[in-house]
This record gives sequence, structure tokens and C-alpha cells, in this order.
Amino acid sequence: MLITPGKLLSKIDSPVDLKRLDQIQLAQLCEELRQFIIDNVSVYGGHFGASLGVVELTVALHYVLNTPYDQLVWDVGHQAYGHKILTGRRDNFATNRLYNGISGFPKRKESPFDAFGVGHSSTSVSAALGMAMASKYQNIANKQHVAVIGDGALTGGMAFEGLNHAGVSDTNLLIILNDNCMSIDPNVGALKDYLTDITTSKTYNRLKEDVWNLLGKLSTFGKSAQEIVSKIETGIKSTLLSQSNLFESLNLRYFGPVDGHDVDHLVAVLRDLNQIKGPKILHCITTKGKGYGPAEKGNATTWHAPGTFDKITGEIHKKIYEQPQAPKYQDVFGHTLVELAKANDKIVGVTPAMPSGSSMNIMMKEMPNRAFDVGIAEQHAVTFSAGLATQGLVPFCNIYSSFMQRAYDQVVHDVCIQNLPVNFCLDRAGFAGADGPTHHGAYDIAYFRCLPNMIVAAPMNEQELRNLMFTAQLPRADQAFSIRYPRGQGVMPSWRTSFEKVEIGTGRTIRQGKELAILTIGHIGNYAVEVCDKLEKRGIHIGHYDLRFAKPLDEALLHTIFSTYSKIITVEDGCIQGGIGSAVLEFMADNQYSSLVKRLGIPDKIVEHGEQLELHKECGFDPEGIELAVIEMLEPVRV
Repeated sequence: MLITPGKLLSKIDSPVDLKRLDQIQLAQLCEELRQFIIDNVSVYGGHFGASLGVVELTVALHYVLNTPYDQLVWDVGHQAYGHKILTGRRDNFATNRLYNGISGFPKRKESPFDAFGVGHSSTSVSAALGMAMASKYQNIANKQHVAVIGDGALTGGMAFEGLNHAGVSDTNLLIILNDNCMSIDPNVGALKDYLTDITTSKTYNRLKEDVWNLLGKLSTFGKSAQEIVSKIETGIKSTLLSQSNLFESLNLRYFGPVDGHDVDHLVAVLRDLNQIKGPKILHCITTKGKGYGPAEKGNATTWHAPGTFDKITGEIHKKIYEQPQAPKYQDVFGHTLVELAKANDKIVGVTPAMPSGSSMNIMMKEMPNRAFDVGIAEQHAVTFSAGLATQGLVPFCNIYSSFMQRAYDQVVHDVCIQNLPVNFCLDRAGFAGADGPTHHGAYDIAYFRCLPNMIVAAPMNEQELRNLMFTAQLPRADQAFSIRYPRGQGVMPSWRTSFEKVEIGTGRTIRQGKELAILTIGHIGNYAVEVCDKLEKRGIHIGHYDLRFAKPLDEALLHTIFSTYSKIITVEDGCIQGGIGSAVLEFMADNQYSSLVKRLGIPDKIVEHGEQLELHKECGFDPEGIELAVIEMLEPVRV
């Protein structure tokens, strides 16, 4: 479906074209850009509300800044669709998040206008500060460095680290706080309340209005402008002694709040701020989903990334299946956690700002005093869980696999070294699909199985997930317990069965065979079932074993396998270096077996975005790839 841009937008292939417009035309351009985003996302899917909320800000930034010479960094990148469209990617925007298409996030190798690659939150301030410091070191005085960060991302500890350093950096850095009271789910915590207080304070806003009236006349003051700004700042600080400003206390000049949907005012403000040296912060108030009624008035979490929808009615399209579908793994997690918590009053849930994505919201609704959303703060989530465990509680800390990378030191230092029985449920393990490499859960098997006092497991189906969670909440030796599972559907439409304790470190025999065995871990083992069924119809009988645990390994089962089969294929949806295949090879070497082993998994490269099956095929461990590996290892005469 060809989506035609509006009259003004159709002529803009770069910010150079944007600057040719008269300022009075910018409002019309914003309307066309917003409509183009709505048209595309309604048909092709993608992130939605965040980009609609910063249309005016995006236009104003590229109208005033000299990008890509000036450095513009978008935090997370959910809100960067307008940026991409205005910087040469309008005509292929329909490929957004599709296999071999453009990325859903800013990406340095995709465009020189993408100053910094993003996907995880709270990185923009540090990155832009590094760029600003580099310019200062190289005596480049005329370059602007801008970080656009949402109030949700500002809760991440790294953002505070960047703010703390920026305040003493004396660099040409502008931090734009895009304040819409949302991340993916509604924001939580004291910072949210603080920002609300700023935006509703009559005294503060009245004073700021006076400041802006003066700043609007900056150009008339000539060389005395700096002196006037200094006096303004002194007045602010004196007047607000009783109402301290967090940002001012960090030595960041604070401006705002301003209406983030008034493009003319934003242009004027940004031009004035370009003349003010040193680190500063502009507080913009925006509405997530701005300009599209159902998104503005509806559930903001739903409209963060709604999938395809009818843009006229706002009805979100739902897939219709002829057969009953298995539930999503995250939903099985959410319902199972509530079931277990009803029987065990020591169980508590923890998530860093992903209650809907991880289905922790199910427990938060039924047991609000036992489920904690700690904001975008993975490090805090882990150490907070460790603190809960020291007091005899049983924490289930649910974090996306790629987000857990941000809290690795806390897992080592605060959990494993102290032998604390924290349960980690790693959602989005393996390929995350259209979100791409920043969200792929490729490394958790490798980075967790090397840790002492850590159990590493992965269920092959929904019932196995329930059994592993049941086992994790039982009293055990003081060890952490990691359970990984992928994004999307499982394989069992009827999954609500009773629980069964799993003996830690035991695998399962799925089927016995001759000569060759496939060893799998996790959901990817269902591909092997499909391959074995297909080959059996051709008279080729191979074994299949679900290892279930990457640590501890089922050594008894492995001894049986290596004593029975001369050829082994390992399959995993994790990195091939250091993963389950490596663990099997280590076992083989330690026990002096001589079987031929072939490992299938995510190769030593960055895999881009696409549907999960497309990416599995690219990496050679889709059903066809597994079948081909089997045939290549067997003697040709057998095939």
C-alpha cells in the first residue's frame, strides 16, 4: 500500500529542505508529518504514541539546528519516527521494523543524522555529553549537542549519572526533557511527583514566564545579553530558595516548562537557547499520542505500540485464528505467579517499568502490596530483590533478557556473591523480533552460566515454565535461579495444569534414536520435534533431548547421550559462544568423549530486526536449517 505524504512533507528529503520553509508553514508541516506517521503505523505497525507526542519538537529541532553537524540524540528512540521521516527515510518508511528494512530506532550506520544508536533508555545524556566534551577538547565552539529524554527514561540511574557530570562540565549541552508522564506504562516514583509539582506551581511558572519574556528580547541586548541572563538566574535562585529545583541544584540552567506542541514558540526558545552557553535543560510538556483521538483518550500503554489498526475508528486489528492459540509465555508467567503467590505468602514480584510487557500487571492488580514497579531502573530492581531475599521473602524479578545486561554487576555482586535465592525470569530471551539487536536476548545463557551460585534454566513449553516457577519458589540451597523464555506464543492451548517439581539439573528424553542426537534447551526445542517427526517418516530415526538446564548440566543424561550417539547437534536461541553448545563441548572434553558435535545458535555477529522465524532462518536454526544440519552429518548413503 503506497502512502502519499502531504504537499509540504513530500518536498522534504533532508533538514536543508525543511529550512527553506517559512516559519508560518511549520504548523502545516507538523500536521502532515503527524498524519503520515498515523497512516504508516496503522497499516504496517510500530511504535506510535511517543512519536506523535514529539512532532512539533522534532520539526523545531531540525528547523533550528544544523543537523547532522549539530548532534541530536534521541533517548530510547521510540519517539524518533518523525526524525527519520525528515532526514531522508520518508520514501522507505514503510519498511520500518521489517526484515531488511529500516530500524525502528536511531542507528548510526543507517544515517548520519542518527548521531547515536539507541534502544535501551537513559543513555542520551551521557552520549550527548561525551560528544559535547569532545567538541570542547577540540576547541569547536559552534556545535550544538542536544539530548531528548523522556520523563520515564529520566528515572534510569544512568541518566542521573549523566546529569551529575553535565552540571560541572562547562560544555555546550542542551537536555530536552520530554515530559508526558509516561514511559510504556505510566511512570512511577518520586521524580514523577516532582515534575508534576514543577509543572503545576503557580509561583514557579509565573516567574518563568517573566524570564521567557526577557529571553524573547535577547537579540536586542547585544553584548550585554550574558549579563542579563546571569541576573535572571540569580533572581531565580534567590526567589526559589523555598522551592528548590533539582536541575538547578545540579548546576544545570533550567528553562520551562513550555508547551511542547507550540512549534512557533519552540523555534523561538531553541534559537534563544543556542545563544546561551553551558549545560542547560528545557522542560517540554507533551501529550503521548497527540493529534490522534483514540490514542490521546485511550489507554496510553495500549497505544505505545498497538500493531495495525483502523485509523478512522481506532479499532486495533486482532488476528483471527481457526484453531485455539497457545498463550504468550509472559501471560503464562503472570498468571502462574499469582497462583503461586496465593499459596505462598512469601512470594513478591518486581519489574523495572515493564508491568504490561512482562504481565506483572496481573499480580499488581490482584496483589498491589506484593508487586513492585520500580521504574526504568534494572540495577535497582536486582539489588532491591536481593534486599527482599535477605528478609526471607521469595522475589521473582522479571526483566527482559537484554535489559538484564544493564544489571549484571548487581547480579554478581549483590546476589551471587551473597548466595541469595533471587528468582530471575528473563522475558524476550532469544530474538525479540522487530525491535532488533538492542532487544534481542542473545547472551543470557552465556553470561549467567559462568556465575557461581546461579541456576540457569529454560522451559520448552508453558507447562515446563509453570513447573520451573513452582520449583523456584520452593526452599532450596541459597542460589539464584534464572528462567528464560521467548517473546510470543508457546505451544500448548490448554496449559492450566497442576504443578510438578523439577529436579534441578535434570533434562528430559523427548525421543530416542540412532547415531545422531539433537540436544536443545528452551522453546527452540519444538523445532527439533518438528524435524524429528519429519525425518522419521523418511525412515531416519534420531534422538532428541531437552537439556532444560544450562547450569547445572544433567551429567548423567550427557554420559548416556555420548555413550550412545557418535554425532551430536546442539540447538539454542542464544549466542553460540559460551552457550549451551559450549557447555556440552566442555563436558565432552572433560570426560574425553570423541563424538562429532555441531553447534547451531546465534553467530558471533549483530543480527538485525525481523520476524523471529526470519532471523532463525538467517542463523540456520529454523526447522529447515536443523534438518539440513542433520542430513549433512549423517552418511550420504543413509539419506
